[in-house]
Formats: sequence, C-alpha cells, structure tokens
Amino acid sequence: MSKKMLINASHPEENRVAIVVDGVLSELDIELAGQEQSRGNIYKAAVVRVETGLQAAFVDYGADKLGFLQISEIHPGIYPARNQTNGRPRIADILHRGQEILVQIVKEERGNKGAALTTFLSLPGRYMVLMPDSTTKGVSRKITEEAQRKVLKKTMAELNLPDQMGYIVRTAGIGKEKEELKRDFDYLVRLYEGIIQRKEQVKAPAQLYQESNLAIRSIRDYFSTDMDEVLVDDEKVFNDTKDFFALVMPEHGNLVKRHRERRPIFSRYQIEEQIDALSRNQVSLPSGGSIVIDPTEALVAIDVNSGKMSSESGIEATAAKTNLEAAAEV
Repeated sequence: MSKKMLINASHPEENRVAIVVDGVLSELDIELAGQEQSRGNIYKAAVVRVETGLQAAFVDYGADKLGFLQISEIHPGIYPARNQTNGRPRIADILHRGQEILVQIVKEERGNKGAALTTFLSLPGRYMVLMPDSTTKGVSRKITEEAQRKVLKKTMAELNLPDQMGYIVRTAGIGKEKEELKRDFDYLVRLYEGIIQRKEQVKAPAQLYQESNLAIRSIRDYFSTDMDEVLVDDEKVFNDTKDFFALVMPEHGNLVKRHRERRPIFSRYQIEEQIDALSRNQVSLPSGGSIVIDPTEALVAIDVNSGKMSSESGIEATAAKTNLEAAAEV
C-alpha cells in the first residue's frame, strides 16, 4: 500500500493538505487566507461584563466580538483564596470588570455569537495533550484495548512528570518509547512556559499563542509511520515541516521531501480531479452502480443504486456487492 501526505502551500491565498492512499484521496483539509483557525489560540484577556443571571462573563480578547466565558469554564485557580476549598462560588465572586485572565478559544465565532472561551488551557502535541495546572493524567478514550492503555499508563508513570502538569496520551502514542513521549512532553512544557513569559510582558487584550498552521496541524494529527513520504511544494513550509519533525519525531525526518516538479503537486497526483468530484452529488461505483447524496434540513439522504450491475449471481449478491462498494465511498 502506498500512502502519502501532500502539502500544497504555494498559493498564499489557500493552503491544502491531502492524504492519498494508493492514488485515492483519503483526507482533504483546506485553509483560506484570512479564515485561519482560531480554535486553540490562547489570549491574555480582560473581563468586560459579568452576567450573574447567566453565570457567565463577556471577555475582550482582541476580536471584534466579545468572547463568552461560562462559570463551568473557569479554572479553580482563579477562585478567590477563601473559596478554593469550599466548592464553586458565584461568578460575581470570581470575576470583576477589568480583571485580566488567560483564555483559550474552544468554539470559534459564528454569526452574531462571539467565541466560546475556557480558562482550562490545553496544548496538543504529537503524542499527547498537555493540560497545565491540572492533575489529570490519562489515556485517550479512543484507545480501547486495555493492554495498550496499561502499557501507556505504566510508561508515563515511569517518567516522573510534574504533579501540576496534566496530560492525555493520544492514539499516536501507542507503541512509542519513553524517550519519544518525554520529548513531546518537554516540548509542550517549553511552549507553555513561553506563553507565561509573554503574559507578563503584554497588556490585555493580546494573543499569546497561535495554533499551528494547517500543514503542522495535519502532520501532528494525521501523520502515521506507514506513510511513504510527506511532499511539500513551498520552501518556507518545507523548512517549517523539517523543523517540526526534527523537534518532535526526528527518526522520521527523512520522509519529508520537497516537490520540485514544474507540474503542480495536486495535478501530479491527480488530486484536482478527485476534489472536483467531491462537489457532485452522484458518485459512480467500480462495478457500474452509483450513490446519490442529497443533504436536507433534517438529514443527509444517501441513495444506493445498483445500476447496470448484473454480473453477480442473484439479486442478493448484487445488492451486497453494491452496498460494500457504496460503504467504501461513503
């Protein structure tokens, strides 16, 4: 099986990342200039208004619209000292107008609604998510095999990590050595320490941390060791990618390669044609059938048609083969 990650960043107005398996587009992510993801960004913000009826606060973190901070998203470390061990106080006892706090975006602005914020910070890495000022130490629920969970918990416990630096090990951490996990943890701690240093140097509202660009996010979240190569068509993004691999997983750095052909990278691997097909509501199946996808207000309807399929012996066999091919496409 051939598996590649293609990073198309040669056009400043649009970045695209595709994962291709045996020539077939498996994953596609697109980021437009001016519409970069803000979810995950961390800011030094100032409280503008405390709403006791909502048990929430509106916070200025530098965007056009004020962010929304619910009381359930306020870290106990912000509570007044007298209340830290006596349960959660009311929001008016925690926050006041003009108070400066660290916030992170958990849901981006939508329509007339401002971004949803939290003060429970988290920093995603390659193998784990760091949660500063937290005692949570665990393994992702996506790792369902108990044996793997036990091994990861045992490995992490042997690292003697700080008590107030929580973490959740991601699926990418399965089978990794202690040194690799520790390297990722140390990288995230340095990142957090840099955020705290910048916090002391600026006045709210100010951005302290920006979530990685599309290329680095895709590598962090989707790169797997069964990939043959990571091809990049832009010199700066190529160098950033090499640096990220050197920092987080140097043993795989040789897989990062620069696409130097004159033919655009997505055209070279027939990705443009497959992207065009994504906008059509009808998809042809290998044996002559098709599926038709129609979104409605309540649901997305998928109609499976056997079409000219007649090679199977009997209607049930034809239906089974059609449904298997349709399931693969969906």
